[in-house]
Amino acid sequence: MASTVNTSTLMKRLFKAENLDSYLLGNERYLQMPDFDKMLKDFCDQRGILPAHAIEQSQIERTYGYQLFNGTRRPSRDKVIQLAIGIGLSVEEAQQLLRSAGKSQLYPRIKRDAIILYGIQSGLSILAIQESLTKYGLTLLGGLKNEND
Repeated sequence: MASTVNTSTLMKRLFKAENLDSYLLGNERYLQMPDFDKMLKDFCDQRGILPAHAIEQSQIERTYGYQLFNGTRRPSRDKVIQLAIGIGLSVEEAQQLLRSAGKSQLYPRIKRDAIILYGIQSGLSILAIQESLTKYGLTLLGGLKNEND
């Protein structure tokens, strides 16, 4: 990932800037979120994971998964989360991947998101996270309705 400046630093720079133009010109390289498919490939490359393995571990249908990697399909929020888990991303990396896809980040005040965040932080598999979602009667990843709903 090219960006090494965090959001709070950019916020400080923005509010200290003489004007908007100087901020935008001086920070242009940090203001673009990488495309989802590029970020997805970069995370796999960093871990030495092939797309086929990431798709399989994410429990995403193979053809659809390759379309996500090629940038020909836009993922749902759950598919981004599934890929983050399948690749073994950290919580911060998963949040970055969600942002790059234009999806809302995981929020610990939402019970379903809290379970997913805990699972990511703990390195749990999708199956283990699905079991926790089932235990609490919540919608499974992939939009599948819990049989208890």
